[in-house]
Order: sequence, then structure tokens, then C-alpha cells
Amino acid sequence: MAKKMILVIEDEHDIQELVKYNLVKEGYPVNLADTGEQGIKLARSESPGLILLDLMLPGIDGLEVCKALKGDTKTAHIPIVMLTAKGEEADIVAGLEIGADDYITKPFSPRVLIARIRALLRREAKESVDDDAPISVHGLDINPGRHEVVVNGDAVELTFTQFRILLLLARRPGWVFTRDQIVNWSRGEDTIVTDRAVDVQIVGLRKKLGDWGKHIETVRGVGYRLQEET
Repeated sequence: MAKKMILVIEDEHDIQELVKYNLVKEGYPVNLADTGEQGIKLARSESPGLILLDLMLPGIDGLEVCKALKGDTKTAHIPIVMLTAKGEEADIVAGLEIGADDYITKPFSPRVLIARIRALLRREAKESVDDDAPISVHGLDINPGRHEVVVNGDAVELTFTQFRILLLLARRPGWVFTRDQIVNWSRGEDTIVTDRAVDVQIVGLRKKLGDWGKHIETVRGVGYRLQEET
């Protein structure tokens, strides 16, 4: 099966060429944009399978590009991986909150970048799976329809919010979710409403899951993710 085209929106020529070289070597068609304006036009006209988006762009910056693409029904479905410099923690959080799907910090290993792209495209291919389909990860089984969680054969009783948080993380192992994203997803009968409340819910969830709870990782300054299976 032909691999999907990847759009690289990056103004630094050296990084453009490095990324393009490694993507082409892996069989991915590549299109390049030097500015945010050009990137938006190409995304709308070419419908890439994934976008690598630098946050520090001349003119329209990466956050505005992400917001524009995720707010357009023609491009909202396209996965976006942000390329960020170290120390841009606030921008990472902002990008994830407006719809970016993942991020990688510069300088980065081309092998790591390719691995992240592959994982993201695999996950996107599974998005059509029934929301009530059972999930199995790291020896834990979730049955969304029955609201059941089993760890190594033992049933675990979770609150509504704890179950929703676990389900969110388990559906996309490796993805980082901000606290705001978790709050928005977890609204229910015992709704959590603050960042601090999310941290408390995670502590309680880890405690109930016992040793398995170590698979829920804290990403400092951003949020939480479930470890990917290797």
C-alpha cells in the first residue's frame, strides 16, 4: 500500500532537508512549505496524511497554523506533529490544547521522528474502530460497553471519572494529553473541574491499579500519557 504524503512546514532549510531525506528514505512522499501561509494552502489543496509543523515560523506562527487547520473541516482530521525547541513548554501545551496530536523537541533523532510518525499513522488508521470495542494493553483489559476493567485477571472497581481517564489514555498509548483535555473528556457524574483535581484523580487511579499504575506516566508541565507497548 502506498504511503501517505507528509507535509513539512519548516523555515530552516537544513532541518527541512534532514527531515525530507529521512522521510523519503522510508518511502514517504514529501511536500515542503517555508511559511505558515504556504503550509495552510498546501494542506488544504494536497490533503497530506500527516503534517510536521515547526512552531517558530515567520509571519503566521505554528500555533496559528495549527488552529487554522484544526478549525477547518477539510483539514481537521490531518494529524499534526509539532516541532519545538527546548523550553517551549507553554507552546507545547497550547498546541496540544488546540488540536495538535503530538510533539517532538529539537534537536531530534531522525530515527525517533520516523518512529513517532509511524506510530501516529498506525493509531490514526485505527480511529474507525468501534468506540465500544474492548481494549487490551500491558495486560490490562477494558470493556467500554460494560464499564469493566480487568488487570491480570482481577477486576478493578473505578469511579466514573477514573474509568474515563483510563479509557482516554488506553485508546492512544504514547499520546500526551493535557490536563484540560482530560477535564473535557472526563465530564460526568463526578466531574473534575481543575488541573489539581486531575492530578488527584491520577493518583487515585494509579493506587487502584496497583503495580500496573506505573504505566501511566507524568509528562512534566504538559499532562499524562500511557506507555506504548514495545
